[in-house]
Amino acid sequence: MTSATPSTFAPLGFVTAAGHPVRWRLLSELARGDLAVHELTALLGQPQNLVSYHLGKLRKAELVTTRRSSADGRDTYYSLDLARCGNLLSGAGAALHPGLRLTTPAPAPVTGRVLFLCTGNSSRSQIAEALLRDRTAGTVQAFSAGSNPKPIHPHAVNVMAARGIDLSAARPKHLNEFTGQLFDTVITLCDRVKEICPEFLGHPRPTHWSIPDPAAGSAEPSVFERVADELAQRIGFLLHTLTHRPEKAS
Repeated sequence: MTSATPSTFAPLGFVTAAGHPVRWRLLSELARGDLAVHELTALLGQPQNLVSYHLGKLRKAELVTTRRSSADGRDTYYSLDLARCGNLLSGAGAALHPGLRLTTPAPAPVTGRVLFLCTGNSSRSQIAEALLRDRTAGTVQAFSAGSNPKPIHPHAVNVMAARGIDLSAARPKHLNEFTGQLFDTVITLCDRVKEICPEFLGHPRPTHWSIPDPAAGSAEPSVFERVADELAQRIGFLLHTLTHRPEKAS
């Protein structure tokens, strides 16, 4: 039996990592948003030691990353690296045959209402709201709010200004302002607000993106840049989710 060449190792590694039924289910759940081990255990109906074992395999394959919860330091959130998965899937197809290289189509025009939530509504959720509105030219109605609103952080304004997006007129809003409103997607960006997020009409299970607060600690401009970059990437994938969301019954 011949060994894999370096050019085929990564595709083979991806197929091996993703091919186990439990790992595929983990990837499928994490494709919807960031989750803690106890949440994954409940969703899969599998014992925690088994789930943790397979998560370790996915981490070793660099398909998922982890971040300690800012709400409960004993908890850890797992995130799926969708961009890396896309590259490896494409590589796996091309390794088998050049005609099987996958390409990601541009998302179709989308509409809908999306609400981003964090604690202060001073940076993360404001940046996400602005990015989604700008990316869709306003066809998606994007909103943001916080559980404890604070003034918009100047670094958030500056980071978005460098991207051609004006946040100077943005105002912080309390999540209660949107109680009773209907949304297609609710996304929590803060581990703390996830724990207290109320149920919104039409979307009983919010999506969670565990993103650190750029205003915490040193609050350097570079941290805001990294958060904006991550949000821009996640929103790019969100557009495909909005395109393929199931139609609601009338």
